[in-house]
Amino acid sequence: MSDLQLVNDRLNALIGNLSPSSRKEMARNIAKKLRASQQQNIKRQQAPDGTPLKPRKAQPIRSKKGRVKREMFAKLRTARYMKAQATSNEAVIEFVGQVQRMVRVHQNGLRDRPSRGSKDVQYNARPLLGLSEKDEMMIFNTILLALG
Repeated sequence: MSDLQLVNDRLNALIGNLSPSSRKEMARNIAKKLRASQQQNIKRQQAPDGTPLKPRKAQPIRSKKGRVKREMFAKLRTARYMKAQATSNEAVIEFVGQVQRMVRVHQNGLRDRPSRGSKDVQYNARPLLGLSEKDEMMIFNTILLALG
């Protein structure tokens, strides 16, 4: 058994000793911090591992002049679409509503139709949600603080 597995087992035992309300509070803190981290990644236009997202395809030359497009996924990072939820057993960051489908297409690089009458388009994979080493350390530190 590796040292990491021993530490993980020990932490699980200590977390199990906490009351359900304190576990839920700890999970809520983790979820809020993770959502903030994911929002910053989207704002910086980078994947959770730190690599930049692939830019949009160039628009046709005949597009409107002087039109400034917003950065990709600007609205998705708002609290309206990106929710943080917690129970005594888990912390969850998810997209809600109709944007889940669009996020799934971009997260995994799937094919989709941009509008009803258009042809299928293959999208580049642009991971929006994920854990980095920095996020894992933040989770670990939050657990240690909750344990006292």
